[in-house]
Parts: sequence; structure tokens; C-alpha cells
Amino acid sequence: MKCSICDIHCQIPEGGSGRCRMMTCRDNRIMEHYPHSYSTLFPISIETMPALHFYPRHKFLQVSTIGCNFTCPGCISEILTMESDTLAGALRRMPPEKVIDLAQKEQCKGIAFCINDPTVSFFSFLDLAQKAREKGLLVGFSTNGYMSDTALAALIPYTDFVNIGFKGATDPAYRFCGVPSCAPVFRNLETLAASDIHVEVAVVHLKGHENEVRQIAEFTASLSQNIPFQVMRFVPFGEADIALEPTIRESRALCRDLETHLSYVYLFNAPGSDQLDTRCPDCGRTVITREFFGPMGARIVDVRPDAMCECGTRPDITGTLASQRFDEQGFFGGYRTTRALEMLHAILVCIGADDPSSVSRLWRDLMDTQYLKAFHDLVQLPDAYGEIIDRLAVPTGCTKAGTLLRQFIEKTLADIRSRTRDVTRPKVYYAMGYPLFALNAERFETHLVEAAGGICVNRQLTRKGKPGVTITREELMAFNPDIIFISGFLSCPVSDFHEYCISHDIRVNAVIQHRIYDHFPLWDFGSPRWILGLMHIANILHPDIFCFDMEKEADRFYRTFYKHPFNAQKANRSFYRV
Repeated sequence: MKCSICDIHCQIPEGGSGRCRMMTCRDNRIMEHYPHSYSTLFPISIETMPALHFYPRHKFLQVSTIGCNFTCPGCISEILTMESDTLAGALRRMPPEKVIDLAQKEQCKGIAFCINDPTVSFFSFLDLAQKAREKGLLVGFSTNGYMSDTALAALIPYTDFVNIGFKGATDPAYRFCGVPSCAPVFRNLETLAASDIHVEVAVVHLKGHENEVRQIAEFTASLSQNIPFQVMRFVPFGEADIALEPTIRESRALCRDLETHLSYVYLFNAPGSDQLDTRCPDCGRTVITREFFGPMGARIVDVRPDAMCECGTRPDITGTLASQRFDEQGFFGGYRTTRALEMLHAILVCIGADDPSSVSRLWRDLMDTQYLKAFHDLVQLPDAYGEIIDRLAVPTGCTKAGTLLRQFIEKTLADIRSRTRDVTRPKVYYAMGYPLFALNAERFETHLVEAAGGICVNRQLTRKGKPGVTITREELMAFNPDIIFISGFLSCPVSDFHEYCISHDIRVNAVIQHRIYDHFPLWDFGSPRWILGLMHIANILHPDIFCFDMEKEADRFYRTFYKHPFNAQKANRSFYRV
């Protein structure tokens, strides 16, 4: 039987599954494999969906499931979309009435389906949307835009806001994601823009594909220049080629070009950039100041009363501003949950936990015990990493491999600490992306600096974000670090980092002496490979003591725990793929 939910239109045999693996055919009817079953159910700030011009600062209940009808290389939600078989046992079944009760108990303004696509849970979401609207809740979703016109038409009467994501402007860009054509997405954007629904557009910026982003911007502008346009700087997760990752500088330049077509252009995945701010369309003054809040996320740090500019113009914003900002705890909210799952998966890969049934039981246990709450604090502490390894190794029957990994990490950490106990400690600043985005004081990376014999000036920060906060030039000047490290997660070329410092007159010791260093991707957080990052930091801070041959150390680590040699050419930003 043909599935009519998305424009792939799979032919699903009786008892079989469609491309998304979430739909099946029973008694000549298309049905969901896991109806009313959720992977996440918790409150978020709407900006982490992300939606920037819809009820700013308000709290919404985030719901997501598993699976997707796309297979995008580099998908940030890969663990939910590609590992659906092992995660299915961890889904939490909840009828719509209970979901609505939870939203009301948490005093949420509405419900937002995000992280994976609602097409794969269409019937459940439609039912939830109808009943939520009856209770006075706002309803919205983020989508890849590949719904069939009939499915979208069924949802529109019960939808208040949508973030529609583009992978490109051409059919080859969509074939890259496993579907035949870009046409359905353009069609659905046009349909949504013509409705009473609040629409925001998100576009992936891959290096070398700038013209496709421009084409989407021009099409969006033809519908309305006031549609918020979100440029998602591509970060190569999964198996994506790191050569497709544009620098922050390149994405910033593209956004400036797009502002000739659109009133509101925003840049995501660029920590330290000011291109998440909302500016008055008439005079250009900043009305809402935001900062990076994890992958694909933002948060408001300052806003003028009612978002009204001094000149009397209010940007196009739907709804009221909440009087206070809601801050999610730990890994909860937006795409940070997927990062937590990938960090855990990274350890499973290293200890060889690949039995589907035992891994599925583990995920169920971790979700049932709400382990992610404890994990958020533990994963910031290098000394607690062995405890996390044990927590995963025992139930998956990988205690021998887990012990080997734990001993390797703990021995190396203890050795480096012992050799730096009585050294003179340089001042070190840890940034993510651009210079003025400082990692939180208690972050894992600050512990690595201290273990390697440095003083991390980030410890002086009195405020925090996720994973850090935007600081002023004056604050960085006051820190006056001797050495600067750039995070290996959302990074920036050293040359761009140095040029930014010079052009903004940030002349601290590290800049003057050209002591700015980056990391090999994901060698300083999120994966057991952080132990290699610690060696790298030790080499930089105390070259008179340490001379680790990082190529040899990496090869030894990879052969021991990944069972293949190290290949620097295959690097990307994935926590668990190598």
C-alpha cells in the first residue's frame, strides 16, 4: 500500500516498513510502529527549537520521537534517526491527554515537535495537535518540509508555528539526503507562508554551496522579506566530510550578503558571533541580543521593552515576550539531548558494545533511571569518567574492554598530573568558536587545562550558559591569558581567530606572542579521545616536560579501542564515529 504521509510515497507491503522504518501496513492501513511514544518530553525555551520571532522567551513542551524519512550525512540528530532500532525500547508511551497535562503542569505556552521530523509520527502528532489546541495550547513543529500536500493540509488547522528546514536548492542536494527532489520543500514553504501560521526558515550552509543558500533566500524573500531566515553553519557530524564545514568567517560573510534580500537573517553554530541578534529593520539598532546556546540553539540575554526599538519600530514578532527567560537544566532542551546520547554512544563504541539487544536494554535503563541528569554533572569531571565507563560496560557485558579503557585513561591522567604538580602555571583561556565566547568555568576543558599544569582563567567567570557565555573585549583583556585554546567541537581556524583579535584590538599576551592553538576535532570533550587532547594541551603548556608524539599516541589509541589505525584525513565533529 502506498504511504501518503510524505512525498517519497513508499509502497509498504503488509507487515513491512517504509523508508523511515516508523510506518507499517496492517489490514490495508498505514499505521505507526510506535504510536504516541516519545524519546523526549520536557520543557524548553522556544529559542532552542529554534524559533526566534515566536513568543520569545516563552516555555514550550518539547516532544520528539525517533526515525526520519531522510538520511542526511552529518545529521545532528543521527542517533535518533539512524539508531532507531536500538532506541525504540527506550520510548515512553504517553497518550495525548497526558502530554497535554504535562505541558499544563509545567506552565508551558504550547507544544513543539522537534529534533526529529513529525512525518514519522504523523498520526500521533496530528491527534496531539488537535487536542492541544482544544485546551488552548499553541502547537508547532520543525520539519524537513517533505510532507505530502495532503498531510500538511491536515496539520495546518492545528498549527501555530513552523520551522521548515532546507538542505539545499537543487535536486542533487536532496539526493545527497536520500530523496529525489527539492520541489516538495519549496511547495510546502509557499503553502505555509500563505497560511496564518508563523513560519521561520532554516537552511544548511555547506562550504561551496553558498549559491544554493542564496537561491532559497531569494525565494523566501519573494514570499515575504520578514520571514526569519536561519543559516545553519554545517557541522560535520555522522560520517560527513569535514571539508564541507565552512568557517564561521565564511558563514558570517554569506549572512551579510543575504541581508540584501531579507530583513532578519541569523547565523547558528557560530559561537561568539553577533549574528543571532535581532536588529530594527528601519534603523539597524539591536533590539534583542542573543548568544549561542548549543548546536542549532540560541538564548536571549537582553531585550528592549516589548522588543520596541528606540526609533519606535517593533520588528515582526508574533506574540508576547515572556517576562522571564526559561533556562533548561543539564542536557535537556533542543539538540543538547542528542549530544548527551552521542557522548554515551562514544564510550559504547570504544568498549565494543555492539549487541543490539543489550544496547537496547541499556538505553531503556538509562532513560528509566533518568541517568542523563546525573551524567551532565559527571561528564564535566575527568576523574568521574571511569565511573561512566563502568555504568555502560557492566550491563552490556563489556567489562574487560571497559576496564582496559578506564585504566588507560586514569593512568595517563595521573601521570600528567604528577609531572605538573610543582610547575609554574601559565594562564590559559578556553574559547569556542570566536574569541569572545568563553566556555563555562566548570566545563570539562577547564579541568584538562588544570591537569596539564595551567591556570584556566575561565574559572573567573561569574555567569554561565550552555556551553558558555559571550564575554566583552574588556573581560578578555582583563584575563590577559598567556595561551588560548579553541574548542575542538565548534571550532575556528587559528588564523581567523587571530585576525578577529587584531581587528578588534584584543592584544592579550597569547595574541601578541601567537600562542593560540586549536585541537584535532573532538579531542577535548565528548568522547574518550579527550585523553589525546589532554596530551596535546600538556605538550603546549609545558614543552620542557612533555613531548608526546600525537600521531603515534593517536594511532595507539585508535588501534586499541577502535580496532583500526588513526587516519587524520577522516576527521569530523562526531562524538562516536571515527
